[in-house]
Amino acid sequence: MIIASAIAVLAVAVVLVLLLTGGRPAEQVRAEHFAAAWARNDYPAMRDDLTDAAQRATSLKRFVARYKRAAATATVVRLKPGKASAPVGGVVRVPMTISTRVFGRVQATLRLPFDGKDDAARIDWSPQLTFPGVRRGEKLVRHMQLPRRADILARDGTPLAQGPDRTSPIADVASSIVGQLGPAPVERVEALRALGYPDDARVGTAGLERVFDEQLGGRPGGVLQAGGRTLASSIARPSPAVRTSIDPDVQRSAVEAKGARLGGVAAIRPRTGEILALSGFAFSGLQPPGSTFKIITLTGILQAKLAGPNSVFPVETKATIEGRDLDNANGESCGGTLLHSFAESCNSVFAPLGARLGARRLVRTAEAFGFNTDLGIPGAATSMIPPASEIGDDLAVGSSAIGQGRVQATALQMALVAATIAGHGRRPQLTLERRSRTTRTRAIPTRIARQVGRFMEAVVNDGTGTAAQISGVQVAGKTGTAELHDTVKQADCIPSPEVPECPPVLPNDPTDTDAWFSAYAPSGAPRIAVGVLLVEAGAGGDTAAPVAKQVLVAGLKATS
Repeated sequence: MIIASAIAVLAVAVVLVLLLTGGRPAEQVRAEHFAAAWARNDYPAMRDDLTDAAQRATSLKRFVARYKRAAATATVVRLKPGKASAPVGGVVRVPMTISTRVFGRVQATLRLPFDGKDDAARIDWSPQLTFPGVRRGEKLVRHMQLPRRADILARDGTPLAQGPDRTSPIADVASSIVGQLGPAPVERVEALRALGYPDDARVGTAGLERVFDEQLGGRPGGVLQAGGRTLASSIARPSPAVRTSIDPDVQRSAVEAKGARLGGVAAIRPRTGEILALSGFAFSGLQPPGSTFKIITLTGILQAKLAGPNSVFPVETKATIEGRDLDNANGESCGGTLLHSFAESCNSVFAPLGARLGARRLVRTAEAFGFNTDLGIPGAATSMIPPASEIGDDLAVGSSAIGQGRVQATALQMALVAATIAGHGRRPQLTLERRSRTTRTRAIPTRIARQVGRFMEAVVNDGTGTAAQISGVQVAGKTGTAELHDTVKQADCIPSPEVPECPPVLPNDPTDTDAWFSAYAPSGAPRIAVGVLLVEAGAGGDTAAPVAKQVLVAGLKATS
């Protein structure tokens, strides 16, 4: 009776196995499961199909690393397994189609040895199984070479970098924007290996060479081998020249206007988002934007209907928020209408209004202009404002509203802010490639953008930005004078037993401020927008506005 019951149980088990496998050998089913998991990069599922001994011998971390290394060596894009064969001599064969970036489509057979019988059968794994067609004892290797690096051209077709020596007929312009070649930085080694670059390749490490590195490098070529056998090969193919958006005259003007001073200058076309010029650390240097950020704060105030152009505010030298003082620049008295207060860059008006606007709306407005967003330019820093929940009390919000606190921006970002206003509230996608049009995102309503534009005109006509005036051209702009040390004393430094008094600062010390200017022209039909940052250079209206004027003039000539 006991024997009969055991036979019955065994029969049921056999039936279940046959039902689950469709009558096919269990090894065949498991091989297809392994290959399918591999195709979707499900490495834990793959490892579960191995024998207990193989799993003990290879940790999941090491297992995954081996497969990723092999995929990078072969520049694998995807795998497509075919139908597995029935086991022969304990081995199941699975035809595989491997699509690669460099070697095209590779056809190979994955040979999976099994240990055990029926549903207990597991793959007796070894390292050569990390790539189809590799035999026991062989190692997957490649021998790669890059084609001739493509030329970099200015928007008018003038070479900025050409040939192996990367020479240019306008070396003064090229040296300020092209960048350098060098060994791959550590953080890019794996990504470049997966693209087929040789380990000793010289790649773009800065400037346009870095931005367009993959396009300039072309398609690598080489030979993929297992042991001494060739599995696949390809020919290196160069890419066509890259025509950039950089205008030589505007670039030269941006470099000359900045001079030897630390900072950055950026110029863009508002309609297309094309970057016409970048000098200094225009897209990588983060600093507090000071009152240029009031463009954003004003936008939020107008959208929230907290005030209008003719709203009137007291004439004061400072604002008191949370019992602390935020001074106007140099302790000046200002106030009056909102329009006049913006033109005179009045902290005593905009800091309290920013606090009323609140952190949530302030952050949301800043992000509409591109803060906390990757600009899509390799190497470009992301301009930042903290999350609303992390800014702090009304004093911190008010300080942020005037471009202080923990707000950080690049000259390129502030050029983008101006371009968004110039584009009637549509923020262009920035690009360093020459193009006639680009994607533009609706950031703010057209009506609000036009209002803000009129405020920016007032800054240049009779406010703090008169040094940016151009004869016969209406310029719209905003100055910024970002305090570096005073702000710490006024907003962040609180006396305590550990810090009995705040560190002293020198009054009206020009090295205590960054100078900013954000602008576009002509106001009625904008063709160029600029952002200027000069570190520790005094007031924005005194030093940054004249730089912006010089670049605006060059840009207007170039885009006429």
